[in-house]
Amino acid sequence: MLSEIKENVSLKQYTTFRIGGAARYFLQAENSDQIIEAVKWADDNGLLFFILAGGSNLLVSDKGFKGLAIKVQSDGKAVILSETKDLKQRDSSLLLRMTQDEDKAVIRCEAGVKLSDLVKLSLERGLSGLEWAAGIPQAAVGGAIWGNAGAFGRNMADVVSEVEAVRVQSSKFKVQSYKNKDCNFGYKNSIFKRNKNLIILSAVLVLEKKNEEEVKEEVKKVLRYRKEHHPIEPSAGSVFKNEKLKTKNEKLFSAYPEEMKIFQKKNEVPAGFLIEKCGLAGAKIGGARISPKHSNFIVNTAAASAVDVTALIKLARQKVKEKFGIILEEELQYIGF
Repeated sequence: MLSEIKENVSLKQYTTFRIGGAARYFLQAENSDQIIEAVKWADDNGLLFFILAGGSNLLVSDKGFKGLAIKVQSDGKAVILSETKDLKQRDSSLLLRMTQDEDKAVIRCEAGVKLSDLVKLSLERGLSGLEWAAGIPQAAVGGAIWGNAGAFGRNMADVVSEVEAVRVQSSKFKVQSYKNKDCNFGYKNSIFKRNKNLIILSAVLVLEKKNEEEVKEEVKKVLRYRKEHHPIEPSAGSVFKNEKLKTKNEKLFSAYPEEMKIFQKKNEVPAGFLIEKCGLAGAKIGGARISPKHSNFIVNTAAASAVDVTALIKLARQKVKEKFGIILEEELQYIGF
């Protein structure tokens, strides 16, 4: 497997932003065993490494990455199991496995399985819990759990039952299981995001059985919303986290009373709203642009550089802080900076 490690591979093609330099070393891992082997190789050679899932919520430096990029990709099909106990049997050849009872579906999948494949499975079998993920480009299960991805009031924490991860510490590697409560899920956060020594290998998800037409209709609503409100140009997804309403912000409430009544119900103000009200919708630096369609997206209009993107991020943070006294927090993972 290690003979398949490549050198000087452009990471631009593996990110939804289509931005970034080359990785000194690059490996595509298809299962948990290969991920562990690759991490050990990097450790033995004194190299930094990072796990590249679907490539969203990621900004790679124009200078690239000097270590090992491990691209996790699982292209398995669902295998229906008749007994729940079979889920405990680890078989790297089965990348996605499922068993059903009267009202639930329990799915075990490798970290590299695409969310879009799980949404498709949900549509085929009338399973609810991942409708919000419809239309998210290239997202993989491991990355979605890592950042507790979510939308429309739902997230990965709602469907994750258990996560299998390897802990890397002092050149020692230990595979551990984390129940949902052990994952310490938070808004766009998890124990895996907070701890760089934890690498997600696989997960067990639990979805609810519903009428197929209900699930299809909900997915259609999500897809319609994304088409109407999200840009189609290359991007990393949302750049900033929404701002939680911990205290009453007088500037916001006095300037936008009607909007704030709506935001109060969800106890958060959309970052895109704040950026838009600073007059930055459509703002452009180099080939990067704050989308006029949704101001919490920075899009790559034409050969944008990572420098262009970081400059726009800095501008948005500065203007929102000046106008509202709010310091926006990025969702993005920075590689090679």
